[in-house]
Amino acid sequence: MPHMIKAVVFDAYGTLYDIQSVATVTEREFPGYGEVITQIWRIKQLEYTWLRSQMGTYEDFAVVTRDSLAYTLDCLGIEAGGGAFERIFAKYLDLTLYPEALAALEALASCKRAILSNGSPDMLGALTRNTGLDRVLDDVISVDAAKVFKPHPRAYALAEARLGVAPREMLFVSSNPWDVAGAKAFGFNVAWIERVSREAMARELRRPGPLPPQTLFKALRTQMDVLGFEPDHRIGSLTALVEIVAGR
Repeated sequence: MPHMIKAVVFDAYGTLYDIQSVATVTEREFPGYGEVITQIWRIKQLEYTWLRSQMGTYEDFAVVTRDSLAYTLDCLGIEAGGGAFERIFAKYLDLTLYPEALAALEALASCKRAILSNGSPDMLGALTRNTGLDRVLDDVISVDAAKVFKPHPRAYALAEARLGVAPREMLFVSSNPWDVAGAKAFGFNVAWIERVSREAMARELRRPGPLPPQTLFKALRTQMDVLGFEPDHRIGSLTALVEIVAGR
């Protein structure tokens, strides 16, 4: 990269945190329906962020997450009584970290380290405290300050304003292809963590028989979108960021 990297900025959901870990709770609350709830919920959650940005009707990510969960349960004809709805929602405050996330952040101590996420301030604050990332992050930036969700340029501009680092001196890291495209269009150096390789995706889709809900989710949301923007780096693990930042 032509400029020294002074800050590494991470997406949260799907990049540092495994969004599929909500399935442990959805399955416990509604046995036999956990996987389909998990996949529809995440698909609608993302759709609602994009729709609200397009319509100019911003509500924070907590509202979006609740609304998309309500849609999902209604779609399946499931009644979430006895506190089940709140127990499922609460998992977003304590998602499972990817195994390499903490070590990778600690190894990047020579740079500013931040999260830039669609998550609301309260959700992100609870999540980073509950998982210990608050100890290794220099900032946690919510798009709530811009009142618009990624991939809108105003959302990415928050990183420069908060960290005081120019986009060309930042490395933005995401597992979400739509986020990669948005960050690259904005002007960041971008690393895409490829949680599901192209080859693995093809093998899953070619298996005989009905496709599981998670496979359909992966096909929709884990493969690089054809939007005219490509990442500068493709990595299989967050630990690879150390060498990228070092210029190797």
